[in-house]
Amino acid sequence: MGTAVDGAPLTQLSSFVGRTDEMVELGRLLHGVRLLTLTGPAGVGKTRLALELAGQEQRSRHCEVVVVKLATLTHIDQIRRQILIALGEPAEDGAPHAPRAAPYANESERLLVLDDCEHVLDECGLMLSELLPSHPYLRVIATSREPLRLPGEAMFSLSGLALPDVDGDASLSECLRSDAVLLFLDRARTVVPDFQLTRENAGHVGEICIRLDGLPLPIEMAARLIRVFPPAEVRARLDDRLSLLTNGWRLADQRHQSLRASLQWGYDLLNPAERSLLRGLSVLPGGFGFDTAAAVAAGGGAAEPGTSELLIALSVKSVITPYTDQDGPARFRLLESMRGFGHERLVAEGEDTETYGRLVTWLTHLSEPLHRETFLQPAVLQHLAAEHDNLTHALHWLTPGTDERQLLLAGALATVELSPGPGDDTLTLLSQILDRGIESSPYRSVALECAAALAGRQGDYGTAMRHAEQAVELERGYDRDPLLGRLLLLRSALHETHGDQGGAVADLRECLKIGHRLRDETLTALCRVGLARYQLLNGEPGRAEQVIEEFLPLLRTRVPARWLHAVLVTAGALALEKDDLPTAEAYFTESMRSPAEHTRGPADALQGLAIVAARAHRFERVLQLLGAAEQIGPAAPWGGAWWRERVNAARSAALKALPPNRAGASLEAGHAMRHGHVLALALGSQATGATAEDSDNLLSKRERDVTALVVEGLTNRQIAARMHVSVRTVETHIRHIRTTLGLRSRAHIAAWAAERRTATVRTAVLSPPGRRPLTEGGGQSWTVTTSTSRTAASRVSSTSRAEPPAAIT
Repeated sequence: MGTAVDGAPLTQLSSFVGRTDEMVELGRLLHGVRLLTLTGPAGVGKTRLALELAGQEQRSRHCEVVVVKLATLTHIDQIRRQILIALGEPAEDGAPHAPRAAPYANESERLLVLDDCEHVLDECGLMLSELLPSHPYLRVIATSREPLRLPGEAMFSLSGLALPDVDGDASLSECLRSDAVLLFLDRARTVVPDFQLTRENAGHVGEICIRLDGLPLPIEMAARLIRVFPPAEVRARLDDRLSLLTNGWRLADQRHQSLRASLQWGYDLLNPAERSLLRGLSVLPGGFGFDTAAAVAAGGGAAEPGTSELLIALSVKSVITPYTDQDGPARFRLLESMRGFGHERLVAEGEDTETYGRLVTWLTHLSEPLHRETFLQPAVLQHLAAEHDNLTHALHWLTPGTDERQLLLAGALATVELSPGPGDDTLTLLSQILDRGIESSPYRSVALECAAALAGRQGDYGTAMRHAEQAVELERGYDRDPLLGRLLLLRSALHETHGDQGGAVADLRECLKIGHRLRDETLTALCRVGLARYQLLNGEPGRAEQVIEEFLPLLRTRVPARWLHAVLVTAGALALEKDDLPTAEAYFTESMRSPAEHTRGPADALQGLAIVAARAHRFERVLQLLGAAEQIGPAAPWGGAWWRERVNAARSAALKALPPNRAGASLEAGHAMRHGHVLALALGSQATGATAEDSDNLLSKRERDVTALVVEGLTNRQIAARMHVSVRTVETHIRHIRTTLGLRSRAHIAAWAAERRTATVRTAVLSPPGRRPLTEGGGQSWTVTTSTSRTAASRVSSTSRAEPPAAIT
């Protein structure tokens, strides 16, 4: 039997969508504890899940369920009276505070649902501390935005429903696997019965759910707007979501009538210091750590006292969401709706200008090493990378305007993007800032440097050289050797790309003098290796080899990956001259993981691998690699005629050895490869006997861990719980895995990993005694039984096959 004091039935009128994994976990958890608290942000569906769980318990265990809603209650006597009435016990005025102890032998099992406890935590805690000891057959499910913090309490934190990946080619199928989208679809059909998810609107619906963080309450409100607006317009109007989403159920609690009311309820429960910090954090769309939060807090300063305690309090109260990016320090984020509400309050309080000023000051402090030091330390670059979205947001706030700090911040943003690959938007933004006439700033040469590097990476060498020339001349005027040395290195790389060996050598020699003057080992080493490259081209491989052997170990640990690429290609070319094919292949393969200063960089490494393959008589692989290199960009090899002669020899050998149809098919396969497949082609293949470790190097250790758990069949929430990260972090990892490997779906990831595992097992069986074929150096082992691999692979239907990289002979 289910009862509720306020008339809320266990059987709901609307369908229950998703939360399958949560129901299983909660059912198991509830049987081992007497007090279970469901926590989570506003609109996440705590009440609905608690009622579904209670209904499941009632049906399966035939226990009595009682529900007490506390939203309108504030006093301990009111709460006690309602609970005792629900439990069928006397609740007369003047009754003793402690509930009557029921006779153990006759007491039946009961489940009490206490809904909305966050505003009466002390009162609920006092009541339950009296009630639970005297009723041994009573269990309690509480819903609250923060835990009750009572002995024996188990807490289950809810996040949004599973979100789709709308960036892939198959957004419709991705959306149909998303609980958030299925909820939207279900609720939309209540107002437009014939509403369908189509290829045209799936991306819009998926983006609506993503921007609403998968939270059921705002998703339901947005879905009901389909009666008035098409999905594309609902998505477009979400910038003003607090005014848009006001169509809650007519008989719902007042705080569930609109998104703003729901967020206001939680805001009112915060103390003044917590509210102030929340308003400040609303200027950080990219998340934040303790230092960034302290910097934007009222008063500013990275050592602002009490910020850590306030962040912990906001996390406990489900206002901010903790997440861990790889193995770095703890970071938090505001869900987009809460951030919008906080920003609205920030503007209303007149605090926005001052808060943005503190953000810009903090980001400028982080970016200062760009114009003071030759190379950024890895920790500084990692810190800036974590602030990528905040840098973008701060830049848009600064513009239009003439604040010189936008030059430095734009340079920092571009520097971050040079590693994974620049976006057109950043280069456009940087160009607009440079055109604003901020000529006399010491930060201008940093912005010019980054604009040159971005333009070079995109193949616009004329623009790249123009920016580099301006930056060098500016730095000569400032007489700042560290930045001038870095600029000369960049201009040398651009000269090299143009085939101007004289200009490249002149810049390297000037840069070498600066390195000696600064006693900068890293700058000196890069210049020496750059000059060694020309010694190799001019027929002096012995002298070049000595330089590489001396400086490569240092450069591997000191320089950013984008500078390391040319060093490794040079080392690979030297190994080719000695006909040391394994060493050459290792260098070219390593260089593929180090993005170059220009778009041709990966092509140079692919051409080197093609030469290796030709000398090893793997001719289909030769043509696939050359086809992939041609797909990257027009031929402008770093070694000029010397390198072109070796590449053409490899191509001719392959064309001579293969029948025309096989040769043409191999070249075409290389031309058609996407980014992830090109990487897989370069880093190894099953047909060439490469180990699974070669392919695994496409992914970080954390991504390999996620992949292994996907193969086990775990959901995103289960993976998040296993790895102690947020569900959103898992979704980000899976999206990156798919992009890197060129796969379309989660099922393809499972099949890809299962195939790698099968290959690993074969490698292990065929390996000679004493050889360890897998994951040396602490990587995750992929060794499993063949039966496990078959099981994982069988999860992919015949119409959803993975698309592994093309086979290479």
